[in-house]
Amino acid sequence: MSGWIKTFFSSRSTGGERFPGEVHADGLLPPSEDTFSAINELSRVVKNNPDAVEIYLALGNLYRSQGEIERAVHIRQNLILRPGLHPEFKARALYELGRDYKRGGFVDRAFDAFQQARKIAGNNPAINHELARLSADSEEFLQAAKYYGELGNSIAEAHYLVRQAQKECRDNPKSSQIAKWIDRALKVFPGSTEAWLEKLQRVWKGLEKGKPSKILDQAMGQVPEQMRFVLLEGLLTTSREGSCTAGVVSDMNELEDILAILSGYPQDMLLQYYGGLLLLDHGRLEDARIWFEKCLLLDSNFWLARLELLALARKRHDLPRSLDVQLDFFISRAREVKNYACRQCGLKREMVFFVCPRCGAWHSISFRHNLNE
Repeated sequence: MSGWIKTFFSSRSTGGERFPGEVHADGLLPPSEDTFSAINELSRVVKNNPDAVEIYLALGNLYRSQGEIERAVHIRQNLILRPGLHPEFKARALYELGRDYKRGGFVDRAFDAFQQARKIAGNNPAINHELARLSADSEEFLQAAKYYGELGNSIAEAHYLVRQAQKECRDNPKSSQIAKWIDRALKVFPGSTEAWLEKLQRVWKGLEKGKPSKILDQAMGQVPEQMRFVLLEGLLTTSREGSCTAGVVSDMNELEDILAILSGYPQDMLLQYYGGLLLLDHGRLEDARIWFEKCLLLDSNFWLARLELLALARKRHDLPRSLDVQLDFFISRAREVKNYACRQCGLKREMVFFVCPRCGAWHSISFRHNLNE
């Protein structure tokens, strides 16, 4: 056997907890390896040593990495049907078979293979993670929450309980089950931003009884500091959708209660910024100006506050039409800038996210205070 193959198989899984090579997405070898040469080498070794199970598994991974799903599946199936195959190897072959099917887009077959592997290996983290992701992608949110719970990922478990509540809401917005899913999510993870946000939005829309300011106050005490702005972004979006009840919209006392809560965090620039936006939406332009100016006292480079102050100043002055048109274009385009970024990988997005679509990090969203971030 060549030297690199010996190195590749120098360690085996221990305790049934992890599978070799799972750190490489879809079975890819490190970029430095010549994959086609590796396939040829492994094929030759397998031909001369048909009992080398580890090599069979690796060869299947190499076929999968090149998109040859049918050949990869054939290798796994031959292994699984071997009489007397050790349960550990059978579980690993089923696990890799599931990944083959997933890569080929055969979701049902992938799920079945992972389930069979789980029956043999038990609550293996690698298997549970695959089952969780497949369940989430198939909108089987309760199943996804269950698997993430077994993985000890309470943030993800709470997230998919909220997704289940949202799914229920699409069919029956006033279902009593929705509040139960949300409360269960908060029990699993009290700091679940998405659960508090869903609860806040439902009260704001009049779908549940309560005062938005009271829910917001509770949420601010539980949600991580770096995620608080998401609550206000969601509240603002809901308000602008025009889906609130007339009572909430016209209740200026409720707005004052919300502003009082935000005033309790005077050093949080983003909360002051969102307070100004809420005031703008209610036509209180002068009060909004004061809140935006408070932002600049905290950070003179906060460009979004300056943008809103520019827009307010434009309304107070009779500008030449050519200048007014240019400013309107500048302001409208500036508001299209992607305001959110992942703290882990730096991905920039224009919409709020709870799991980074690039690196998969949970609750890694940040607000871009400056354009050069």
